[in-house]
Amino acid sequence: MANEIIGREYECEILASVLTSKKPEFIALYGRRRVGKTYLVKNFFMQRKSVFFSITGEKDAPMKNQINHFTQQISAIFYNGVKLASGRNWDETFELLTKSLDTVSKKEKIVMFFDEFPWMATQNSGLLKTLEYYWNQHWSSDNRIKLIICGSAASWIIDNIVNNTGGLHNRITKNIYLEPLNLLETERFLNGNSIQLKRKQIIDLYMSMGGVPYYLNQIEKGLSATQIIESLAFQRKGFLLLEFDKLFSSLFKNSQVYEQIVRIIASHRYGIGKRQLLEKLGKKELGKGGLEKLKALKESGFIIEFKPHMHKEKGLYYKLIDNYCLFYLHWVEPVRDTLLNRSLTKGYWDKMKQMPAWHSWSGLAFEAICYDHLPQISKALALSPTAIPSTWRYVPRKISDGKGAQIDLLFDRDDDSITICEIKYTEKSFVITKEYAEKLQQKLETFRRVTRTKKQLFLVIISANGMKKNKYSEKLINSVVTLDDLFKTV
Repeated sequence: MANEIIGREYECEILASVLTSKKPEFIALYGRRRVGKTYLVKNFFMQRKSVFFSITGEKDAPMKNQINHFTQQISAIFYNGVKLASGRNWDETFELLTKSLDTVSKKEKIVMFFDEFPWMATQNSGLLKTLEYYWNQHWSSDNRIKLIICGSAASWIIDNIVNNTGGLHNRITKNIYLEPLNLLETERFLNGNSIQLKRKQIIDLYMSMGGVPYYLNQIEKGLSATQIIESLAFQRKGFLLLEFDKLFSSLFKNSQVYEQIVRIIASHRYGIGKRQLLEKLGKKELGKGGLEKLKALKESGFIIEFKPHMHKEKGLYYKLIDNYCLFYLHWVEPVRDTLLNRSLTKGYWDKMKQMPAWHSWSGLAFEAICYDHLPQISKALALSPTAIPSTWRYVPRKISDGKGAQIDLLFDRDDDSITICEIKYTEKSFVITKEYAEKLQQKLETFRRVTRTKKQLFLVIISANGMKKNKYSEKLINSVVTLDDLFKTV
């Protein structure tokens, strides 16, 4: 699969338009750690005719080291490796780069890829101001130049590049947020690595690591999903054991606070309100500091921000949707100390999957996958693009005799209807019993009563292994979304 780009059709279209453009381009590219940003850019442009200047920032490295490596790369690309004297600051370094561009033919395109740029922009380095000056004074008038600023610290890129209020205001010409691979792309990625697994096995893997290409590259051929997870997560110093700390420390300063936020949100299956979350964080994180951290986690793809449908208590709620974090916090972290010293007994994960706790957790993990594949669900149900996805929960007051109700997912439609989805992850086809049918009927009645909606309600089952038809399903269920629907293109 060397140099092959799996999925990423939309992103490749953007990069192709950048390369063929007859004007200077300034692209912001961001996404979580290990998602394949560097792989995408390098493999796209290295297969096409252009002068490709690529430099990667180093985490916690001093400015002198960053400048030395930058200068070495200028030498390699523009001067065949002839030794060059490093500048004393970024201004001198960018001046050298600008002069080096004159060595390139006026007919050639020049792609400048500044990878992990937030790591290069060390404190008091003046790099951002220097970038502003050279883009505005020199590079923005050179039609050959295609500048790509990239970083895993999504919030830094958004705040300092995309939403810059200084010299780079409105300078971005293209904006790319690179997400993990979806289920279909994950299947293609694994096939490209000669790993042939059925979709049920792929779902099990996706629950533990999501569609992060670097994680998927750790998978060995010839193993089942259960064996793969055991080898990566429950062996001594396994990859999925050690990744959690690296993940947050590479993205955020004071990463322990971000980990704390993720842990708090993870402990609330149905999401937690902003006010309650900030109160749990304590005084230090109340106000702007806490909100900025939530924004950073949302923009990095770890959590989603949502407003419960017709909720009495106005305000935002947060829910953890990162598959790896959900898996690590529930299953790996409790045995972390043991795994740092020795592997667990062979067959540990297979045994855990037989426990009731796994069946409960897998339902939560499958819900997260469904939230990641809302376009596929909407397409399977033939909904309008204007249908708004949301959740709904009702908890009655203690003095009330009423029963609570939780709706995993609903689509509020503009045709005077609401589609209510029940998400179920079962090993076999889901069966609606008499008792469960009564529970569903009560849930619909509670929803109508509490929300006072007059809209038509349609009930849908999203089930990994489909649904077995019987008299109860025929009466209540309008549509069924299956595993194969989640693997379709949109």
